Amino acid sequence: MLQVIRYWKGYLSIRVWGFSAERFINLCGNRNIMLWNIKNHGDYYTMCISLKSFYELKSITRKTGTRVVITGRYGLPFLSLRMKKRKIFVAGLVGSLLFWIWMAGFIWNIEIQGNYYVTGDVFADFLSESGIEPGMKKNKVDIEALEKAIRNEYNIITWTSARIEGTRLIIQVRENDLIGNEPEDPEERNADEGYDLVADKDGTVMGIITRSGVPRVSEGMEVKKGDVLVEGCIPIYNEDTTIKNYEYCRADADVVLRCRYEMTGELNEKYEKKVYTGRETRRSYLLVQGIKLQLPEWGEGFSESDVLNETEQLSVFGGYKLPVYYGKMCRREYVRENRIYTKEQVKEKFETKVQKFIQSLEEKGVQIIEKDVTINKTRGIWRLKVDFTADEKTGILQKITQEPLENGQEE
Repeated sequence: MLQVIRYWKGYLSIRVWGFSAERFINLCGNRNIMLWNIKNHGDYYTMCISLKSFYELKSITRKTGTRVVITGRYGLPFLSLRMKKRKIFVAGLVGSLLFWIWMAGFIWNIEIQGNYYVTGDVFADFLSESGIEPGMKKNKVDIEALEKAIRNEYNIITWTSARIEGTRLIIQVRENDLIGNEPEDPEERNADEGYDLVADKDGTVMGIITRSGVPRVSEGMEVKKGDVLVEGCIPIYNEDTTIKNYEYCRADADVVLRCRYEMTGELNEKYEKKVYTGRETRRSYLLVQGIKLQLPEWGEGFSESDVLNETEQLSVFGGYKLPVYYGKMCRREYVRENRIYTKEQVKEKFETKVQKFIQSLEEKGVQIIEKDVTINKTRGIWRLKVDFTADEKTGILQKITQEPLENGQEE
């Protein structure tokens, strides 16, 4: 802070020599004249002094028989004197400062944090339809209205917060992971409606645990897609074992089904491989409002090449994003060579594909019991076929639309 004050008021570096330079320094201290950066060079001293205090040295130099010479001038007063001779530079400096101040009044970057189910592209479309876009003025952004609009638009978002930092609009959201994972409870919607639990695929029942409803299958039974596993209507009997009426509920049970999955794939034994020659070119460019500014390419071009772009938005003072992007482009030359997959390479590629398929099933709660893999080649085409035996939970709710049957007849 002291250095800022000195620069603002201006200071000098001086050289002092003569009969009693040490007495000169002592008298300055007695009269509260501040000196700093004092250095002894044998025949003379160098030091710094404020511009105001310099004009008080005349009487001290007479008493001590010393001489003082200015060796440097620093600070704003001397800078302003030099700037008077450079009017165009000063005008440009002031213009630039005003330009940056004006640019700081706009939003140039929108960041969305915490979203998973609602993708960034969907958010961007919604914000654009709501009039929130890069390039808009900060004072046009109604933070509270924006937060409310996001919560109203997406039921899965339970909390949102928006704020402006520099030229960035930062939107933070929190999503409810439970939404969409469980079906709506029909009992809460209408207690008089019943729902059956039906199979969603073919298979063999390996186990069933019923919590509500009447089970219609048992362990070891074969079922088809759409068969009723657990009925959602419970018969109420009279004393003579005839059915008096039915009580409806939502069927609920854990039904494990052993079923089969099939996976196939093909791979041409001939393929083209990119072999990089080691030649490459690098160029920088600017991207302003979608317009790419770069120098033209010189020299011999590449017949075939890959292009890698790295783009970064320019910013000043950390949080002030500008509508200008700086990028680097790397072009790498390659040639194509015809290759043939070996049997080991084919197995490796197919194994990777099978593992991805198994992982996708396991993420759905499917347990793989057995797999039968067949790989063969016909007319230059490698073919893969995998039969999986798996256990998984089955059952989807289906609304009861007709009365149940009794002794083969409708009630």
